[in-house]
Amino acid sequence: MKIASVIVDVPAKQTDRAFDYLIPTEWLETIQPGMRVIVPFGPRKIQGFVTEIKADSEFKKLREIIEPMDLEPVLNRELLDLGNWLTINTLCFKIYAYQAMLPAALKAKYEKKVKLSTGVKLNQLPAQLQEVFKNQEAIQWDDALENGLVPILQREAAKGLLEVLYIVKEKLKKKKLKYVIPLLSSGDLETASNGLPQKAEKQKEVLKYFVEHSDPVELRQLLSHLNISSSTVKALVEKGFIAEQDMEVYRDPYEKRTFTRTEPLLLTEDQQRAMVPILGSIENKRHEVFLLYGVTGSGKTEIYLQTIQDVIEKGKEAIVLVPEIALTPQMVNRFKGRFGNLVAVLHSGLSAGEKYDEWRKIQRKEVKVVVGARSAIFAPFENLGIIIIDEEHETSYKQEEMPRYHARDVAIERARNNNCPVVLGSATPALESFARAQKGVYTLLSLPNRMNKRALPAVEIVDMREELRAGNRSMFSRKLFDLLKERIERKEQSVLFLNKRGHSSFVMCRDCGYVMNCPNCDISLTYHKVKDQMKCHYCGFESWVPNQCPECASDYIRYFGTGTQKVEEELGKILPEAKVIRMDVDTTGQKGAHERLLKEFHEGKADILLGTQMIAKGLDFPNITLVGVLSADTMLHLPDFRSSEKTFQLLTQVSGRAGRHELPGEVIIQTYTPEHYSIELAGTQDFDRFYHREMMMRKAHHYPPFYYLSLITISHEELMTVVSATEKIAAFVRSRLSNHAVVLGPAASPIPRINNRYRYHCLIKYKREPELNKTLKAILDQYQSDPKSGLLVSIDVNPFILM
Repeated sequence: MKIASVIVDVPAKQTDRAFDYLIPTEWLETIQPGMRVIVPFGPRKIQGFVTEIKADSEFKKLREIIEPMDLEPVLNRELLDLGNWLTINTLCFKIYAYQAMLPAALKAKYEKKVKLSTGVKLNQLPAQLQEVFKNQEAIQWDDALENGLVPILQREAAKGLLEVLYIVKEKLKKKKLKYVIPLLSSGDLETASNGLPQKAEKQKEVLKYFVEHSDPVELRQLLSHLNISSSTVKALVEKGFIAEQDMEVYRDPYEKRTFTRTEPLLLTEDQQRAMVPILGSIENKRHEVFLLYGVTGSGKTEIYLQTIQDVIEKGKEAIVLVPEIALTPQMVNRFKGRFGNLVAVLHSGLSAGEKYDEWRKIQRKEVKVVVGARSAIFAPFENLGIIIIDEEHETSYKQEEMPRYHARDVAIERARNNNCPVVLGSATPALESFARAQKGVYTLLSLPNRMNKRALPAVEIVDMREELRAGNRSMFSRKLFDLLKERIERKEQSVLFLNKRGHSSFVMCRDCGYVMNCPNCDISLTYHKVKDQMKCHYCGFESWVPNQCPECASDYIRYFGTGTQKVEEELGKILPEAKVIRMDVDTTGQKGAHERLLKEFHEGKADILLGTQMIAKGLDFPNITLVGVLSADTMLHLPDFRSSEKTFQLLTQVSGRAGRHELPGEVIIQTYTPEHYSIELAGTQDFDRFYHREMMMRKAHHYPPFYYLSLITISHEELMTVVSATEKIAAFVRSRLSNHAVVLGPAASPIPRINNRYRYHCLIKYKREPELNKTLKAILDQYQSDPKSGLLVSIDVNPFILM
């Protein structure tokens, strides 16, 4: 008798543990830890993950597993253990941890049907239901909802006359294509061909093809290659010479592209110096964290490529994480160019099917390198030799919903389990990482110079208040306008960077100051010009723009702030000869749009690339000699202790796009607060001075890296309920922690209401609190076990967004 411990797909406090199930005799040899199975749970059938197989259980009466969903485990032993680590460290349910590790196509969907209970006759049901079940045994739940049958079905189910069936539906379909295969040897095919009548020319051609090629060939390829119709193939199938067969193929997002093979480049002295310790750590199978701190354009990618080469030669595997928006075709080209088909790529631009196929290549050990965004850290490798995180300061490495993990922490944990190094690369490291490197927790490797000793671009900061005083009301300073004009005349390219999307930030009445807010959330609506409407970026509420102010009926209702669409319009007015490519969430929404626009820019089809954050990173075009930052301050004024760090990082990254090749670069930063140190020091790209200034601020206000943070957010539809619950929680936390911890709150969240739910915060700052994890778990257990209260409590350990 074998028993499987299963984590079931019911995210709730009561079910957040393993349940024991008997393994039926026919599955005894099949079921292994890490597989998905279908199990009975109460009245329904649901998916679960097998975490271990054991010989006995403390429970007497066990139910049996219904069937396995996989032929081999989808989670290996290391990932199962990592699930436990995630559960403890991010305070999430174990089922969430396991689901986060799999591609979306493997997350189960449930189909619900209602059928007559066994032995129940049709005439026992009310007349209305007799009609429904007359011609069918079961009805779809969705149909029942549409036709308003649910209340009557529930009444009959309560009497035991009906039952609900849950059918687990696999979302994924493996992609299959029709292939043609020869059934005879080439000698026999030749004989068969000679036996065909003279006029069957096309059939002879097909047989001749298979005499020369014995491998299966895709039907469509064969038809176009030989210029024949499918009836020719059918005739040969009927004669028994060849056969048609459906064969499984991978969906390859890059099949249309060929990658030119690249060879390792000669390293500079700086690069060699930085590589030696990493190679030493790989050689000695020693876990170590390196912070590769190099200015923009200093050749970090080449170091990644050459250390991966070393890892592959030792028969091991590598994971490379890049921020989602920097997963440009350029990055993919570099890795595919060096390692060809040994690379799998995972990012949000792929369809669910393509992601699933890339994931299976990894699982089947067909690739050695994974390049991807945050979730690629869970790639099912079993023999990791190195993990690299490029642009490690990027906030997109932190997941904002359960499990709220940071890819950097997961990488370090996985590398520890695999005794291998982690390389964190950045020109503007996160303060926490740099502080750890200063303390010797991480090993600091520096690349202080650009490749070929090129100069960093010249940066000029323009005070927009002066421009206004001089009577310039345009969004372009005079200096930036002159330089743009000059670049167009010289046939060089420029990049204009804006820190947000949409047309204008908000709509305001100039008479009474009324701003249009979302009725469900306490935040102003954003104006989108394409549809001429206002949108809430939190709950999705949409509304038309009024002609008059709803408060004072004035006609002076105007758009304020700047968005990419508005900049594009303005450019059209002042530089009509300039060709502009705009890149923001609206223009890159379609699959492949991102790649297409960058390709057009690279081929010189436009003079100016205008965009939001997605153009700030990883771009490397030889002809860009001017970068203009239109509004450096948008992030500075957010209620977030990291806002000056984020501003400095972004400005430095954007400036780094200019003058990376032969032509020297210039950068213009437009701002209303030129005296702020993050803007001033981004102008000189002086990370070290910025680090010292910012660390003084962080120390004074008890923020990371001097303190850790945990944020508790409580929301409810009634304000008083939220306030009293938050007060209770804050008091409970204070009573359990030492006097060194600082507990702030209850305080209203910076966005006090989203979707008609009031939101309150409690922020904990601490250094070492052994009781904290237990305390937070106790709070979650208390509120999750009482769903009727309507209170939602979420806890983010080391939060990145305090809104």
